[in-house]
Amino acid sequence: MQPVQSVAIIGAGNMGSGIAQKTAQEEFDVQMVDREAQWVERGQSIIADFLSEAVERRIFSPQQVADIQGRITGVIGTENTSPDTDLVIEAVFEDFDIKTAVFNALNEVCGDKTILASNTSSLSVNDLSAASGRPDRFVGLHFFYHPAKNRLVEVIPGDDTSAETIARTVQYCRGLGKVVIICKDRPGFVVNRFFVPWLNEACLLLQEGIASAAAIDAVAMKAFRIGMGPFALMNLTGPPIALHSTDYLAEQLETPRYVGAENLREMVAAGDQWEIGEDVDCSKEAAETIRVRLLGQVFAVAGQIVDEEICSLEDVDRGAKVGLRWARGPFELANRLGIDEAKSMAEDYCELANFPVPEVWKRNKSFDFSYVDLAVENGIATVTINRPEAMNALNETVVNQLGLALDKANSDDSVRTIVLDGAGKAFVAGADVKFFVDKIRADSFSDIYDFTANGHVVQDKLESSSKTTIALTTGLALGGGLELALSCDYRIGTRKTQFRFPETSIGIFPGLGGTQRPARISGIPAARWAVLAGNFMDSKTAADLGLVTNLVDISEVESTIRTLDSDGKPENKYPGKPANPDSKVVQFANSFYSDENIATVLAGNCPEGFDSEDKGVSRQMKSLSRTAPIALSLANDLINAAGNTNLSDGLGQELSNLETIFSTDDALEGLSALIEGRKPTYQNS
Repeated sequence: MQPVQSVAIIGAGNMGSGIAQKTAQEEFDVQMVDREAQWVERGQSIIADFLSEAVERRIFSPQQVADIQGRITGVIGTENTSPDTDLVIEAVFEDFDIKTAVFNALNEVCGDKTILASNTSSLSVNDLSAASGRPDRFVGLHFFYHPAKNRLVEVIPGDDTSAETIARTVQYCRGLGKVVIICKDRPGFVVNRFFVPWLNEACLLLQEGIASAAAIDAVAMKAFRIGMGPFALMNLTGPPIALHSTDYLAEQLETPRYVGAENLREMVAAGDQWEIGEDVDCSKEAAETIRVRLLGQVFAVAGQIVDEEICSLEDVDRGAKVGLRWARGPFELANRLGIDEAKSMAEDYCELANFPVPEVWKRNKSFDFSYVDLAVENGIATVTINRPEAMNALNETVVNQLGLALDKANSDDSVRTIVLDGAGKAFVAGADVKFFVDKIRADSFSDIYDFTANGHVVQDKLESSSKTTIALTTGLALGGGLELALSCDYRIGTRKTQFRFPETSIGIFPGLGGTQRPARISGIPAARWAVLAGNFMDSKTAADLGLVTNLVDISEVESTIRTLDSDGKPENKYPGKPANPDSKVVQFANSFYSDENIATVLAGNCPEGFDSEDKGVSRQMKSLSRTAPIALSLANDLINAAGNTNLSDGLGQELSNLETIFSTDDALEGLSALIEGRKPTYQNS
């Protein structure tokens, strides 16, 4: 499968320019197309303003901004879109006839392999697909505003969309770092299906005189743990969009309850916005009415989405958390409230809206969530950690489900190779830090030990597997995620690969093999460089160290998997030395962190023969000064142990030192500071 590299965006408005900007940021080649030069120039100006702000906030450097803008080519006229473009995304007005005209022009100019996509929030993808002239190479996309910031995208295949088209489009979206929900072509798709009626329900509560707009917002914010209530949100995005969307759903779903409330309709006609004010007071009875109605509406409609198999219940929650920035999705909220109370709310709303109670609510137990997927094809089992809303962070549920998936793959005689992957931008961005903080504060170290020990058991299902094991580390792998990857036979990386062990800077040491496997792969000095100072490793550095075994272009990932599947397990998984001894990073690591120098380094001093004023040396010393001293010392002792023990004994030493490190004040300080977004202050205690 040839990955998408060149992308054209038709329409240079706020949404189109945002998609173009994000696409260029992720190093795709971009054409930004509009009818007239003035609109292309306006789109470029929007991008320039956005990026200028990013420079001021130190998100990008001026050179990075220049590179991003250099990847965007302005094009006047849809007919001038490059014929060999891989993917064309239409982002014009939400009008079927206008979009159809765009696709007619694109179908004439674009090559046979070009995928056409419509960025739509409401129109039927199947209807657009039929009008596109290439239904097998057509897909719906629903980017959320602002597309350069919001991580969610809904991918909507039509009935005739080919599997390759879906795969290439999803790969492109993942390349943008997006959380992808693949859903059926139904009105409102996923998020708008429950969110738009939620806005209208708030309008109806106001219209009925239950409470003021400010009070309804306040109750909603508390019930859903969100930063803005429905009226503030409508003012932000524009009441006309809310009215158009809710009327559309009412018509398409034949649900009179969704017809735009009269107060919303009058406001749009007058060109006004909601007057919210500061009157947040209301009676307990009114607050409960608001809470029950808004929660019940979301529970009921979320149930419809699952019943209609538009997407999974996990993806419904994902859409709410990522797309709307809710703290919890509908089904997580239901579990939190208690299933009986949530079901009662859903049933009350169904009666109010005059539609049947969804089958998913005919239950009396909590919802279970799946975060690990297993797919087997042609002897290759792909195990995907699918928790992109949390960067695939490891928690008890994920680790348990991963273990079960690996058991299935290992016991399947048809499987030769296991590929471990992570959905979204990250492979795995470590473990859930809040778990550790909660357990330390509750004086429940045994839970930390059991979680970590179980992680070792799951890793051994990869380490000791008779199958060839491959970690697809084509994104971010931090801490526990990197440790998980290192238990595989091979690690495939691309230019987007980033590795880091952050543990010593947050008061602990890497306890899932991070003090053992790097030393056995790259040698002890290189392991010290990676683990003790928590140095960031780009793809080239990771490959030089041997932590990435196969550094390839994105287009070569699939063929590399097939090659490794054919080659089988490596002859020597743990060579004990860097893959590229000529690398400057490797040479620095081997000398600076040598056995002769390590005591000096740990004492906070610059080793003899190194200039403390040198930029690289001073950066290294600064990183080390920000670590927790006890964690630094223990990590070094464990790395040293890798040189004179077998792997099993070394991992055992990691586990036996867990209580020592997690009982320190510095561990709680470092982990808490990470959650709170502040710099830790270590007391060496």
